[in-house]
Amino acid sequence: MAIDEITQKVSDRYARAASTGEQMCCPTSYDFADLKSFIPEEVLKISYGCGTPAGLKTVSHGETVLDIGSGGGIDCFEASRLVGPTGRVIGIDMTDTMLAIARKNAPLVATNLGYPMSNVEFRKGMADAIPVIDGAIDLIISNCVINLAPDKRKVFREMFRVAKPGGRFTISDIVADQPVPQYLVHDTDKWGDCLSGALTLTDYIAGMVGAGFLGIHLIKSSPWQVIDGIHFFSVTLTGYKLPANTPVSTVRYATLRGPFSRVVDELGTTYLRGIPQPITAETVCLLSQAPLAAQFVLSPDPLWLDRADDRWSAVYPIDAPCTWSGHFAILAGPFVEAADDDHHVYHRGEPLEICSKTLNVLEAGGYAPHFAIINRAGQSVSANSVTCAPNGGCC
Repeated sequence: MAIDEITQKVSDRYARAASTGEQMCCPTSYDFADLKSFIPEEVLKISYGCGTPAGLKTVSHGETVLDIGSGGGIDCFEASRLVGPTGRVIGIDMTDTMLAIARKNAPLVATNLGYPMSNVEFRKGMADAIPVIDGAIDLIISNCVINLAPDKRKVFREMFRVAKPGGRFTISDIVADQPVPQYLVHDTDKWGDCLSGALTLTDYIAGMVGAGFLGIHLIKSSPWQVIDGIHFFSVTLTGYKLPANTPVSTVRYATLRGPFSRVVDELGTTYLRGIPQPITAETVCLLSQAPLAAQFVLSPDPLWLDRADDRWSAVYPIDAPCTWSGHFAILAGPFVEAADDDHHVYHRGEPLEICSKTLNVLEAGGYAPHFAIINRAGQSVSANSVTCAPNGGCC
């Protein structure tokens, strides 16, 4: 199916949904009771997506926010409230019906917020050709839209172009645990359902890194649908466009605190827990971003950590047999590779089958923020406890 044909069919379907009230994509978790206080019902009833714009929690007054695929404007209007009257919000969408609804309601929202005029502007445009000048945006948000774009790598490059040095993105989207087969890729209806265009998490993050973003990490994830054995799930990811000119710093070393025993960052540096690693000024900037900062001790001189140090972090598996129930763990950043204390090596975006003991480890506080967990078992598993390692232990 030609790219132009995909784009037109998706646009037509969302235009029909705006008129009929059809529910698109997957359920969101907006606090509609709160949003009703300033956003008209006409906007709320056509709000689609696969997650709430978690990135807006990081917004400061006066910032400029871009919403890719703004639809009826719900996320833009929430951003408008958070950036205040001195901030600015730009929404882009390819569907005229959506744009008309958003533009009509912008003055009403401004009045409800007590602003002298609207600080929200809606522009017609495509995600892979964003009508915004270079380096203008503090925060890019998008809610289950990029998977609808046929050329996602071009979208990621456009995002990097319009972001300010030091800017960031937080986007929600649908990804798959394995490549989507061609019979789904060419299914027109599945495009509108946020299925046909889904990338694997590996490819999705690789596209962002290829565009120049770093520090990409998971904010939240949730399962959505399983079709023909393919697991589609929602992820919310954040990443950064690091400043072009790295500030001078006295930091020369980074020591991994844990709970991982070993990690490899996006710049290719390997760290072993407790052992200081020389780092560059660019790496200092990267490791200073959330949530990387919590994983390391940065210092001007080499600093070793051991188990007696309060900064050392580890989660060890229990010494007991395990069960296998169909769980797979997917590392979702901010490292390209990581190892735990039970000989598992995780590669970002690639599902790894895990037993019950490892599941308990990864659900612990230090690990949980970095993993999406799926279950590939087709039905409930009644498994006996086993010892699965050659030495009689487990894993």
